[in-house]
Amino acid sequence: MKDETRQFLLDTLTTMNYPIDGVDDDTMLGPSGADLQSLALAELAVRVEDHFGVRFNDDESEMLAGMTMGEFADLVESRVQAKSAS
Repeated sequence: MKDETRQFLLDTLTTMNYPIDGVDDDTMLGPSGADLQSLALAELAVRVEDHFGVRFNDDESEMLAGMTMGEFADLVESRVQAKSAS
């Protein structure tokens, strides 16, 4: 599942016209890494919500800039697993 989540994130960044060369699990999503600004982070979160059927609250969306790609993929995966378990 995590590989699928990672690939979706990378594909989405590409679709959003962000370069993904060198982006890996340790790359920060925000300005010090993949350089996603707040609107791009919000768009990424919405696309993840739509694709995986999970939700992020406003506080979590604001924290995305401080997360790495791997941390975000783990968060998405845990939400998907929790959703399927309920």
